[in-house]
Amino acid sequence: MTRLLYLGNGRKLQSVARLDDRFEGWGLSVDRYWAWNNEFPATLDGYHGIFLSGSPHGAYEDVPFIHREHDLIREAADRGIPMLGICFGSQILASALCGKDQVFRREWCEIDYKDLEVKATAVDDPLARDWGETVRMFVWHNDEVRHGHPDMVVLASSDVCPNQVWRHRTAPAWGIQGHPEVTRAQASIWFEENRERMTADGGDVDDLIARADEAMEAKTALTRFAEMISRS
Repeated sequence: MTRLLYLGNGRKLQSVARLDDRFEGWGLSVDRYWAWNNEFPATLDGYHGIFLSGSPHGAYEDVPFIHREHDLIREAADRGIPMLGICFGSQILASALCGKDQVFRREWCEIDYKDLEVKATAVDDPLARDWGETVRMFVWHNDEVRHGHPDMVVLASSDVCPNQVWRHRTAPAWGIQGHPEVTRAQASIWFEENRERMTADGGDVDDLIARADEAMEAKTALTRFAEMISRS
């Protein structure tokens, strides 16, 4: 059976999106490790794919689990194990594979539902090929991945963030800055739970709840990832 390593980088192992459960629903055997709590597998042997979750931390922070995750990512890349990171997961992939200077703190937070511009590079991309000219998803980030590194292939951008979705040029690694994993129902719960933080970051929480979107087209990247590693 296809084995997925799920690294939880947040204050809780499972996020409101319960993406680990959905990966299981798509036929994967999911091994959950709470990286935030410094929990990692003893070996990467037997894994067909790795998912890296979001986190309130920055990929550039001097935190033991972040250093350990950098090493794990580099080993996985050397082994050719496909990886998908969301939010912080995207940032730590960029930091580990392209250099720690590739993640920076924005002057202000980008928070909203956005119709991302899908690049021509997405047409034949294994994860993004189902997207049209734009793809809608919720974005909320103070940190950002730069877009000019020669090993990065940018797949989608927003009006203020040139690198919303990317893949590595040679390693099987993909990063998504936004949150395609969150459903419309989950979004309302998540926004309410984080009302204070979102408001401080410039978000209108009531408006975001009213405009919560299922983001079905964006979610095809997640199912494509599951399908891809199932064939590996």
